[in-house]
Amino acid sequence: MIYQVNTKQLKMVPDERGRLMEILRCDDPFYQKFGQTYVTFVYPGVVKAWHYHKVQTDHFACLKGMIKLVLYDNRPGSPTKGEINQFFIGEHNNLLVSIPPHIQHGFKGISETESMVLNIPTEPYNAKEPDEFRLDAHDPSIPYEWARKDG
Repeated sequence: MIYQVNTKQLKMVPDERGRLMEILRCDDPFYQKFGQTYVTFVYPGVVKAWHYHKVQTDHFACLKGMIKLVLYDNRPGSPTKGEINQFFIGEHNNLLVSIPPHIQHGFKGISETESMVLNIPTEPYNAKEPDEFRLDAHDPSIPYEWARKDG
């Protein structure tokens, strides 16, 4: 696991009325603070990558469908510099992934229908000075290929 990345297995609690799933709690050991909450959608086979933040920590959970969430540690001095983590999260694996600042990350829709991804970042979005830095999804400086690996 990349240094300072945290995961939390999410528990679905069903009853005769439906289901409930807690995502992030203020008493989770990796919780820092609340910035905002938003939902983004990704179509099947589409890659939304790469980006990182200098201040913000992201907390991703896939609420509908499935995504492949990929992290790359390019932080100077990090004990896991150069490592890649892949997480297959969503309806078949309810997982929250906490992504610290300076970790390149992105995801790919891997369902047959669009996926819905929840993010609970520690900072509100600032349109005038966004804490968002991007690279192309296929940038050769990141040793990762988004293609499906059959086998």
